[in-house]
Order: sequence, then C-alpha cells, then structure tokens
Amino acid sequence: MKAGFVNIFGKPNAGKSTLLNALMGEKMAIVSHKVQTTRNRIKAILNDKDFQIIFSDTPGIIEPKYKLHEKMMQAVKGSLEDADLALLMVDACENPEDAHSIFEKLNLKVPAIVVINKSDRIDNKDSILALKKFFEEKKYCKQAVVISALKNSGVDELLKEILNHLPEGEPFFEGDDLSDLPTKFFVSELIREKIFELFQEELPYHSAVLVREFKEKNTLIKISADIIVQRETQKGIIIGEKGAMIKKLGTLARQDIEAFLGSKVFLELFVKVRSKWRDNETFLREYGY
Repeated sequence: MKAGFVNIFGKPNAGKSTLLNALMGEKMAIVSHKVQTTRNRIKAILNDKDFQIIFSDTPGIIEPKYKLHEKMMQAVKGSLEDADLALLMVDACENPEDAHSIFEKLNLKVPAIVVINKSDRIDNKDSILALKKFFEEKKYCKQAVVISALKNSGVDELLKEILNHLPEGEPFFEGDDLSDLPTKFFVSELIREKIFELFQEELPYHSAVLVREFKEKNTLIKISADIIVQRETQKGIIIGEKGAMIKKLGTLARQDIEAFLGSKVFLELFVKVRSKWRDNETFLREYGY
C-alpha cells in the first residue's frame, strides 16, 4: 500500500486549512477569512484500504514579530524534516513571484506539488495556464495542480497526484483515528474559530483558548475553557454588555463542539487577562505552543 507524510505549506491566505478539510472530508482545521488562523501543526490521518496519508497543515509562513510567531515558524521547520511530499499552496489571485520566493527559501529535500488554489475567482483560463507554466518551470515543482478547495473542485485529481508521488510502505498509525492530537485540542480550536468569526481587527490575534476541564458524564460532556486576552479592554469586549457576547460565543461554539463530538455538551467559558502572553515562554507552553 501507499503510505507517507504530506505537508502543506504556503502564505497565511493560501487556503491551507480549507484544503485539509476538503481532502479529509472532515472539519480538521478551523477556517477564517482572516489570515494567520492556524497556529499549530495539525496532523490528519486519511485511511483507505490501499493507502494511509498523514497530512500536516502548518501555520502560514510569515516573518516572526513575537515569540508566538517564532513557535509557529518552528512548527513549519519541523514539518519540513519528516515530509515525503510537499504541497505548496498558492492563491491564484496573488503575484506568483511572492510565493516563489518563499518556496525557494524552503530548500525542500522532497518532491513538491504546487497547488494553485481559489481558481473559482479567476475567469481567464489563460491566466491559470500561465500560472501553471510559471511554477512547473521551477526546480522544486514536480507538478502544478489547479483547484478550488472551497468549491471542492479539483481535489480528487489532486489526491490522485499525491498518491502517484508517495512511496510503498506500511501504515504509520493503526486504527481509525483521524489525528494524533487530543480531542481537547480540537475543542479549543472550535472555540477560537468563533472568536475569529465574532470579533474584529486585532482581538482574535491577541487571544488564546485553554480547555481546563473535559469530563464525560452519563448524558453529556462538561467542558470548561479559559479565553486568554492581553488587556482588560479586550476582556470587556469579549464579555460584552451584560454578558451578551460571551453568551453568543458560547452558544455558537457549543453547537459546533456537539456536532464534532456527537454528544450533548455543557460549556463554561471564562475570560482571563494575561499581559503580553504572546511573548511569554511560560504562558506559551501552558497554552500549547
């Protein structure tokens, strides 16, 4: 059978998380129209009788501005070391030279497929063909594939090409688990996704989520989580007038968590202020970075 690690790289707005979810047929990574949503390396295991593919969605490649960014880029560097195949994600609407300069600096030691995403936003077929030609002429590119991850267009063809480049081997993981990450991680990510949906400007980037309690009871799962922010004013925004915003956040997050877990959930949310947590090594470790 075919078995291997396929790691996804690209700029923050390339649509990596949307592609991971489309390839898996499951919501494995949170998605937002805001950039830099992904902070952790997320491994997702796609099993079939003929193959096992371990996909890794990595944080978008950026220039670090604080310790959290440094941790994110360490996750990218770590994923370079165990890949059998790289997927290099490109936004079809952006200047390909920008993506090329990033991909060239990765110094890949494995084959790479350039994935030209968001093709649904380009009406001119000649533009798409020119993009394919541009990347297929690069040394790191084995092939360029055009998709729309959001519309699930071209994803099946991409999967076939991925399998063509993977080695024969035994599966790395036994059973039917979809990831090697704990359930608490995905719960915290679903809560964080709602912060990105409900709040504007910089607040989502100043926040983190830590699941403190996860207890399975007879009729439901009790979850208690802290939302971490950097300033008291941010705490007030998340709570909202008379608690309206945190109530809305909790309701939306609970609905998604129940769908994810397939169980009724009792969700408690608390907001805590931790000044400059993104530059604090102790806090970053505590919050899973």
